[in-house]
Amino acid sequence: MPQTPKSLGFRMPAEWEKQEAVWISWPHNKETWPGDMLKEVENSYIGFVKALHTGQKVRILVNNKEMQDYAISKLKNSKINLNQVIFYKIPNVDGWMRDCGPTFVVNDKTRQKAMVKWIFNAWGNKYDDLKEDEGIQYKINKYLKLNMFEPNIVLEGGSIEVNGSGTLLTTEQCLLNKNRNPALTKKQIEQYLKDYLNVSNILWLKEGIAGDDTDGHIDDIARFVNKNTVVCAFEDNEDDENYGILKENYGLLTKMKDEKGNSLNVIKLPMPGFVGDEERRYPASYANFYIGNEAVVVPVFGHENDKKAMDMLQNLFANRKVVGINAKEMVYGFGSFHCLSQQEPKV
Repeated sequence: MPQTPKSLGFRMPAEWEKQEAVWISWPHNKETWPGDMLKEVENSYIGFVKALHTGQKVRILVNNKEMQDYAISKLKNSKINLNQVIFYKIPNVDGWMRDCGPTFVVNDKTRQKAMVKWIFNAWGNKYDDLKEDEGIQYKINKYLKLNMFEPNIVLEGGSIEVNGSGTLLTTEQCLLNKNRNPALTKKQIEQYLKDYLNVSNILWLKEGIAGDDTDGHIDDIARFVNKNTVVCAFEDNEDDENYGILKENYGLLTKMKDEKGNSLNVIKLPMPGFVGDEERRYPASYANFYIGNEAVVVPVFGHENDKKAMDMLQNLFANRKVVGINAKEMVYGFGSFHCLSQQEPKV
């Protein structure tokens, strides 16, 4: 029987627990963000780094020295303290770090940190060119030299959400999708989550939002903000295609319980309405925020609900500053701040 994080006393911490660093990769893919979009996306990344770097390290993957020098000059211009930024020359195609990067776990007794390396198959084999980002975890670990656990199943970090004390949220649309682990049953997938993230209570929602190419990642629809409280994306407009999906998820959450058997405190988080173009809708959601040590970075889209969502989150994160950063161009590439980042906990 292989040793698992659970058998050795490791667990996946909640995002609001103390972090050592946040991992991202410098944006560069012109197919993901064509034309002038890439410049706007760069500005959003710079805003992200600026909001978080005073409270923790920011670890940035770059493809080469030229990209690193360019990133340094951009960050310097924004008055970012480069002592807080560490660059790693690790080539990446698109760098959605949440999904192709490692999931970190900690052992509270031994004060050790380790990583779980899932298989990344570009969201169910949708993008052959992006499959090259599989294995980035090994390259990161050449620097970190941590104990690495390999369950050998396909999973993306954006598809799971934990409260740090035993409860995990996910969706059937993603984890039970035949384009991920067709040979595994729901029960077997649950066992992997229990063994490798040390959770005991798995809560299943149904579907994710319209326009989401990940097959319904949880980080666009429902997020823990403390051990017992979940913000749930909710669409008030009955004519919007997200209305029914999100109403169903909200209804399910109100009946769910945490690992201690207590009902969850479920708070409706508004949606930014339709964000997209004539060709398609983008997966725009305020739920794709990132919780750092000192700040919570929230994607905003130039919608009247931007302020409403930020005020709501500021009330929930009284000890952190909620910062709204434009993600309108970023979400054209099917993700925003939570998708592009991965937290590294402090031990």
